[in-house]
Amino acid sequence: MTHSTDYVPPKVWAWNKAETGNAVTLLNRPVSGPTHDKELPVGRHPLQLYSLATPNGQKVTILLEELLAQGHVGAEYDAWLINIRDGDQFGSGFVAVNPNSKIPALMDHSGSQPIRVFESGAILLYLAQKFAAFLPTDPGTRAECLSWLFWQMGSAPYLGGGFGHFYAYAPTKIEYAINRFAMEAKRQLDVLDKRLSENEYIVGREYTIADMAIWPWYGGLVKGWLYDAAEFLSVEDYPNVQRWAENIYARPEVQRGIKVNRIVGELSSQLHERHDASDFHLRTQNKLVNANP
Repeated sequence: MTHSTDYVPPKVWAWNKAETGNAVTLLNRPVSGPTHDKELPVGRHPLQLYSLATPNGQKVTILLEELLAQGHVGAEYDAWLINIRDGDQFGSGFVAVNPNSKIPALMDHSGSQPIRVFESGAILLYLAQKFAAFLPTDPGTRAECLSWLFWQMGSAPYLGGGFGHFYAYAPTKIEYAINRFAMEAKRQLDVLDKRLSENEYIVGREYTIADMAIWPWYGGLVKGWLYDAAEFLSVEDYPNVQRWAENIYARPEVQRGIKVNRIVGELSSQLHERHDASDFHLRTQNKLVNANP
């Protein structure tokens, strides 16, 4: 491994606004709050989701589609696109829902007072409790589910902000950083593979919000959807994660959920906004483009 001694940290860090980068890095800033005024749209359903189909966004739309498939009509939702590459997350309306300016964010208008929920894990737990679904009732099994849910919340920054950033997005490839986070990504995959060697799902034989939280990240990684890094990380070394990832991807609810607020890939896989179940058949981007050549 090569080591660079060109950079010496200053005694006090200062933000260099002129720093070069790419579309991902140039939106970063060391302060919070809105950069512009923009109200959020509100649709006709009690649940209003403001999101993008990153792994964190997909967690929530998968759960909502699973709830609807179970017959929970109160889980009908409007999903509005928040394009983080355009800085939509810094609009005043979005910041009012999530002061941390990260997707996803949810507003629940079903009660006498609207309730905001931000952070994907908090949204999963809120909805699972609200509809009494995909969250075990047995105390021990419930604790296991919540432990794995928060394992994902704590681990994903190493996979996304760590490995994903330095491997795929950083303007400069830094060998030490890539090796450091590749090692951690593989360690996490090994944790999962050992767990899934003894269990059909993350929590035994029960499909829960823990699976929905973990799958878009680690399932997407072994299926080659994240960072184009499957070969680099030798994902064939994790057969139990691969089996689990395939089984979850086979669910129609999951295939619908990952389309919502998606803006990359094949047009048929993109449903920029979702306001009704029929939108999956009528308003994917390939249908809209063909209707408006």
